[in-house]
Amino acid sequence: MRNLCTAKKPLLYSQPPPRHPHFLLLLLLVPLFLTFFLLYPRPLPPQRPIQPPDLSHCLLISIYSPSSPPLNCCALSLVSPDPQILNFTFPLPSSPLRIRPAAHLVDSRYISQYSRAVQLMKDLPKSDPRSFFQQANIHCAYCNGAYDQLGFSNLRLLIHRSWLFFPWHRLYLYFHERILAKLIGDDSFALPFWNWDSPDGMRIPSMYLNNIPINTSSSSSSSSSLYHPNRDPSHQPPVMVDLNFPEDGNNVGSDQAVVYPSVDDNLRIMYRQMMENGATTELFLGSAFRAGEQPEPGPGSVEVIPHNTVHSWTGDPRKQNREDMGAFYSAARDPIFFAHHANIDRLWLVWKSLGRKHKDFSDSDWLDSAFLFYDEEARLVRVKVRDCLDIDRLRYRYQQVENPWINSSGRSHATKNKKKSNNGSIDNNIHYNYAEELEFPVKVEKEAVVVRVKRPRRGGGEDVEVLVVDGIETDGTESTRFDVYVNASPAELQHPAARECAGSFVSLPRLKRGGKGRTNLKLGISELIEDLRAEGDDTVVVTLLPRKGKATVAEFLLRTSSGRSSTSGQALSCSVPSAVPSICSVLDILGTKCEHSVLLSIRT
Repeated sequence: MRNLCTAKKPLLYSQPPPRHPHFLLLLLLVPLFLTFFLLYPRPLPPQRPIQPPDLSHCLLISIYSPSSPPLNCCALSLVSPDPQILNFTFPLPSSPLRIRPAAHLVDSRYISQYSRAVQLMKDLPKSDPRSFFQQANIHCAYCNGAYDQLGFSNLRLLIHRSWLFFPWHRLYLYFHERILAKLIGDDSFALPFWNWDSPDGMRIPSMYLNNIPINTSSSSSSSSSLYHPNRDPSHQPPVMVDLNFPEDGNNVGSDQAVVYPSVDDNLRIMYRQMMENGATTELFLGSAFRAGEQPEPGPGSVEVIPHNTVHSWTGDPRKQNREDMGAFYSAARDPIFFAHHANIDRLWLVWKSLGRKHKDFSDSDWLDSAFLFYDEEARLVRVKVRDCLDIDRLRYRYQQVENPWINSSGRSHATKNKKKSNNGSIDNNIHYNYAEELEFPVKVEKEAVVVRVKRPRRGGGEDVEVLVVDGIETDGTESTRFDVYVNASPAELQHPAARECAGSFVSLPRLKRGGKGRTNLKLGISELIEDLRAEGDDTVVVTLLPRKGKATVAEFLLRTSSGRSSTSGQALSCSVPSAVPSICSVLDILGTKCEHSVLLSIRT
C-alpha cells in the first residue's frame, strides 16, 4: 500500500536565493546618501565682482583718425604712483540733505551759484584730480577701456552696456557734486537735473546758454561757465529735444523727410523704454558683467534710449562724431552732461517706484563691484555698488516733478485693421527675397533684415516675453543704429514711434582699443504682442531696419523671463542658424522646442 503521507522533497528553485551582504549594505547606505545630498550645503560658485583697476597701468587710447596722437585720460593716477586708497564712508545722518532741482525751474541765484562752482572747478590746475579737466577724464578712462580688469590683462574694464551703467554714474555724480559744494563752501549745494522727459523740460535749459548774464567773482570768463560751444546750433531753444533722435545716416530710410518729434512722441518713447522694455530688472539695469568676462554684455533699456539719443542730439554735428556730448571720450567736457545723467539717475528711482517687480539686483557680484573716485579732499576712495543704493544715506534727493509719460501707453501712428494671413502672420505686402541658405552672422547695413522667429510657450502669470538680438558687433568708432519692428509693413517702418516698433539699438562711438566687441539688445515685447493682437500666433516677423553705421547680428531668439531680479531668464525656445544643429539637439533633450530660422532680405 502506497504511503500517501510521504512528503515530497522541495524543489531547489522554490527556495529564495540567499541575500548577499553587499546588497543589504547598499540598502542601508541609500537613505544616508540621500540625506547627505539634500542637507549638506553644496559649495557656491566663486564670487567674481568687478574690482577697481590697477591705477599704475593706464593705457593711452587711439583716437579715431590714425594721424591723431593717442589720448591720455588717466585721471585717477595723478596724486602719486602708489596712492593711499580709503574705503567709502557714508556722510553723517545730520549732514544737510541736498535737493537736486529741475534745471528749467531754478532761479537766477541758483544759476549764479552753480556757474561759479563750475568756474572754480575749471580754474583748478589740471594736475588736481578735482579739476573739471580731470573730472571729464574719469569718464573717458572708464568708458573707453583705458584700464584693464584687475587680474585680467587681456580684458578691458568698461562700465557701459552692462549692469554697472546706473551705479557707476550715480557715484560719479555723487563725488562730482561734493567737489563743487566744497569749492563754494555750501554743503547743501546739489546738481540740477535736465527734466527732458517732461514737456516743460524738453529743451536745453536756459542756464546752459551763452546769453545768460552771470555775476561771479571769477574773471576767467565773461559768460556762463555752463555754456559749451560744441553743441548742435540747430537744437537750441525753442527747439524740442528728440528723445528718439535718429542722427543722419546713409542707410535704409535715411532719405525720408525729417520727422520732428511731438510731445506725445517723446512721452510714448519714455513709456516704452521705462515700462515695456524695462519690464524686468535685467531689461532695465542691463546684463550681468563679472570679472574675467568680456565687457559690454548688453545695455539696459534707458541706456540705449533716451540716454544715448540725448547725448547725440546735444552734440555738435560739425564734429566728426558729434563731440562733445556725442562721444564717450569727450561727453563729460560739457557741463550739461551732469544734468543729463542726473535725470538718468532720477529715472532709476522712478522705475523702482512703479511696480513690485522693479527691484535692484540681489546678486553679490553686482553689489560688491567696486570703483575708485576722488572725493572733495582729493583723496582716492574705493566704493561699492551696494554703497549707492540708498540715496537717503548719500544725503541727496530730487525735486518732485510730474512724470506724464506714465500714462502714455497708447501707441502712436498705429496701423488699424491689419490683415492676417492663414498662418497667423501679418500680410504686410512686402516682397520677400528668401535666402534660406544665408548663415548667421548677418549684416545690418544697407538692407532691412527680416526673420520669422518662433515664439516660446508662455508660462502665464507675470512672465515677460523678451526679444533678444544677440551677438551684435559694430566697428565702435562710429555711432550705429538700427530699429526693431514686429509684424510691420513698409509704411510702419518709417516712424520709430509706430505701434510695431519694439525698440532700437543705438551706440555712441568710442576710441579704439582691442578691436570689435559683442553685445546684445533685449526688448520686452509682451505688451506689444497684446497691442498687435498676436497673443495666439506661433511666430512673429522681426525686422531690423538700419539707420546709421554698420552692424552684424549673430542670432535672434524669443524667450520668457520670470520677471524676478535674476540676471537672466530661461530660454523656452530659440531661433538658431542651421550651422549649429547641436544646440537644437541639446534643447530637444531638455524638452524645449527649437526651430531653424529662415532669413529674409528685403529692400524698402
